[in-house]
Amino acid sequence: MKRVTLYLILLIALLYILDQVSKWYIVFHYNMPTPYYLDVTPVITDSSILNFSILRIHNTGVAFGMGNGTAWAPFFFLGVQVVALVVLTVLYRRNFFYNRTLKVAWACIMAGVLGNMTDRLTQGFFLPGAENKGFFANLINGYVVDFLDFSFPWLTTEMFPNGYHWPAFNVADSCVCIAAGLFLIASFMPQPEAEEKAEEKKD
Repeated sequence: MKRVTLYLILLIALLYILDQVSKWYIVFHYNMPTPYYLDVTPVITDSSILNFSILRIHNTGVAFGMGNGTAWAPFFFLGVQVVALVVLTVLYRRNFFYNRTLKVAWACIMAGVLGNMTDRLTQGFFLPGAENKGFFANLINGYVVDFLDFSFPWLTTEMFPNGYHWPAFNVADSCVCIAAGLFLIASFMPQPEAEEKAEEKKD
């Protein structure tokens, strides 16, 4: 059990570091977004299937831009992340994540929450003019760095006549989505009680 826990902690640390290093690379190498300018590096263009760009977006909302730009978002989503960490820790200690798939999902979602929460707690202090503002003012100005941008030209809708544009995201968001997929997979696996009953029938 201790070895499993150590592996999970190492997985969380690895994903968290990957998330933060990638975000700080974007912060140091891309200009800040403004209402009139967005620093974009096209990677895959003129494809009929998928286009991909790297850019810098400040997201004050939650995953994939929900709530972005609203006054309540920094308070609400930071609170949600704190509660999520507490709940996930309690559930883990109560063995809610009882098999390997659920444990890996737990590690992924922990890394994702920690990564985006770190952004909210720190990025506001590095904005221009932050040195002239108080601690809480900079904390309120915190945001999540999003930089992975995908669009699908073949998937057209009334809202996206040139092809569906997926909201920009980051490594932490990806970790949360992977965790959701693993939770879904685990839901089709036998429960511990079912496994025990199957063993009893064999005996």
